Amino acid sequence: MAISISMRALPTFALPSEMRGGLRRTTSFGAVKASPSALPLRRRGVSPNITCVLEDVEVLRTSGKNAEVVRIGVLGASGYTGSEIVRLLATHPAFSVTLMTADRKAGQSLASVFPHLVTQNLPDMVAVKDADFSNVDAIFCCLPHGTTQEIIAALPRSLKVVDLSADFRLKDTAQYEKWYNGAHRAPELQKEAVYGLTELHRDEVREARLVANPGCYPTSVQLPLVPLLQANLISKDGIIIDAKSGVSGAGRAAKEANLYTEIAEGMKSYGITNHRHVPEIEQGLTRAVGSQVTVSFTPHLIPMSRGMQSTIFVQLSGGVTVEDLRTHLQSKFENEEFVVMLPKGVVPCTAHVRGSNYCLLNVFEDRIPGRAIIISVIDNLVKGASGQALQNMNIMMGWPETSGLLQQPMFP
Repeated sequence: MAISISMRALPTFALPSEMRGGLRRTTSFGAVKASPSALPLRRRGVSPNITCVLEDVEVLRTSGKNAEVVRIGVLGASGYTGSEIVRLLATHPAFSVTLMTADRKAGQSLASVFPHLVTQNLPDMVAVKDADFSNVDAIFCCLPHGTTQEIIAALPRSLKVVDLSADFRLKDTAQYEKWYNGAHRAPELQKEAVYGLTELHRDEVREARLVANPGCYPTSVQLPLVPLLQANLISKDGIIIDAKSGVSGAGRAAKEANLYTEIAEGMKSYGITNHRHVPEIEQGLTRAVGSQVTVSFTPHLIPMSRGMQSTIFVQLSGGVTVEDLRTHLQSKFENEEFVVMLPKGVVPCTAHVRGSNYCLLNVFEDRIPGRAIIISVIDNLVKGASGQALQNMNIMMGWPETSGLLQQPMFP
């Protein structure tokens, strides 16, 4: 039975004069569309947090009928990405968690695993095999790589699914087998999956039933590089990516290499020449230019819990300046809420996106003539995982893309 929100229960707001008429919708739940002329909230001079509430309330009020709550299932809720989904959903106006799975924690409450979520009214976790999907409209799948394919293939076709594992990111299943050391067990489903780098594939996501949520490194790398490659402003050759991530990117499983004494007061490279995000990055860049792109990519583990920086070195195309790169990225993301080009000379910092769904970018002139340095920072658990997953699900379910996602970064 669907749960309904009574319009009488909604708060009454007096819209600021600068916002009146700016929330035009063609609204029937499941197909909510923002006015194309509406700029991102942070660019209108209105507080994003209150505007997000106003926007969501306006969707409900103008729908002409009660809007149904979207019942959410989180598979793998006891991991970092699963718990982050739950944290973000706490402020969503219509998404409600009705199912959570965690095989090793079956029968436990999420608060017993993540005490910071003790205030949330949530169902106890169950094993996947015992899950009842009749009480669910949409699924966030936060299970480990290699375990997702058969589980998603067995789900009811009526469910919208965002998969946060790598199992459906690579279109070529032979590439999946090569990089993930096992045959893909749902190749027909792979053909259906849409790659969910939201700002670049929004229209495809809107029509999708199954979205493959991008990896964290590929998100930070592709957001600046794809537009520049498509505009032929940089060479597809000689791209070097020096990327650094906090420890939460490795997941919550106990691993000796991730013990405090192993990672504190130091930094180390890993996955040199063979990190599994390489084919995903190259797939996206190759798609952008229509011919094979090969990159040099080296990730590093740094002693912080969350955050990611990609420092990217590129060759400019003939006659192109660094200012051309800045101008193009500024134009590309001007109407995007979550991708921000910083003022000239300002260096992006992971501390300034912590806990948020934002990606901060900037471009700098290299001391080597004809080359540029791009810096991109995200929170690996939010824009690099759960936040982007919610962004995609909002689009798939017809909700404003920013719903539940306008938490500002935590600082210090």
